[in-house]
Amino acid sequence: MTTTVQETTVRETVVQETAVPETAAEAARPGGGASQVRRHELAAFLRSRRERIAPERVGLPRGRRRRTPGLRREEVAQLSAVGVTWYTWLEQARDIQVSVQVLDALARALLLDPSERAHLFQLAGAVDPTPATVCPSITPALRALMEQFEPYPACVQNSRYDILAHNRTYGLLLCDLDRVPPEDRNCMILSFTDDEWRSSIVHLEETQRLMAARFRASMAGHLAEPAWKMLLERLRTQSPDFREAWERHEVVAHRSKRKEFLNRYVGRVTVDHTDLWLGPETGPRMVTYAPADEVSRQRLEKLHAIALERGATPSG
Repeated sequence: MTTTVQETTVRETVVQETAVPETAAEAARPGGGASQVRRHELAAFLRSRRERIAPERVGLPRGRRRRTPGLRREEVAQLSAVGVTWYTWLEQARDIQVSVQVLDALARALLLDPSERAHLFQLAGAVDPTPATVCPSITPALRALMEQFEPYPACVQNSRYDILAHNRTYGLLLCDLDRVPPEDRNCMILSFTDDEWRSSIVHLEETQRLMAARFRASMAGHLAEPAWKMLLERLRTQSPDFREAWERHEVVAHRSKRKEFLNRYVGRVTVDHTDLWLGPETGPRMVTYAPADEVSRQRLEKLHAIALERGATPSG
C-alpha cells in the first residue's frame, strides 16, 4: 500500500498540543534540571527509533531520493496524526506539553515493544494509560479458577473491555490472542478492527451495537480519564462501524445472554455468557462461556485439546 505524505495537511487540529519554543537565552542556559535532561533523552530516543524503521514496514514507499535512514519526521507525524512542526520540536527537545494520547500514537507509529513503550512514557514524565502488565485482581486463586473452568473459555475483563487474563480455550476462541500485542487485547478494538475476531462473531452487527451501548454506559463514570478518552478516539478514528454505533447514543447494562461463535478450528459453537463480578460492577469481572448444547460442548473440548497441542499457556 502506498501512502503520500503531505506535511501541510497533517491533522494538527486532531490532537491539540501546547507548544512553547525555547528562546535563545533558554537554549544557552547551562543545566536546566531533570526536565531538560529528560527532554533531550526523549528527543534522542525518538530519533533513534525513527531511523531504524524501514519505510516498507509501515506501508510507505522508499523512493529513489531518500537520504534519511529509516523514516522522515513528516512521515512519523503523519502516521501519528500530529503536526510536523510539533513533532520536530519534540525531537529538538523543545519545552512542549505532550498528552498520553500522542505518546500512545507515537509508540504505535514507531513500532515500540513493551519495554520501549514504558521508556517513552517515563522520559515524557507521563503515566501509560494502557492496562498494566500485572493486575491486582488477577490472583493465583483466580488464575486457578479460570484453568479449572477449562475446557470452556473464560477470561477477566475490566469495564473498558481490556482482556486482563484468559485461559487456553479463550485464547483460541475468536482469534489467536497470542499474536495480538498486549496493548491491543481489548474486546472493543478487536470487535471493530480485527478481521479474524470479527469473522468469528455470528451476529456481528448486533454485538457491535450492544458493545458500543455498554461502553457508553460505563464511560459515563470515566469521562475525564485519559485511558477512556484514548480508547474512544482510537475507535472513532479506526472504525466507521463504531462511529455509526456510537452516534446512536444507545445505553444498555451488562447482562448474560446466549452467543454464537464461528471458530476457525472447530466450527460453530453456542455458549451461555455469564459475568462473575470480582467487586463493584464498575470493576473487573470474570467472563465465562458455558456450552449451550452437546455439540458445542464437544467442540469446545476439541478446541481446548488444540490449544494444548499448540503449547498455549494461560495469560495473566
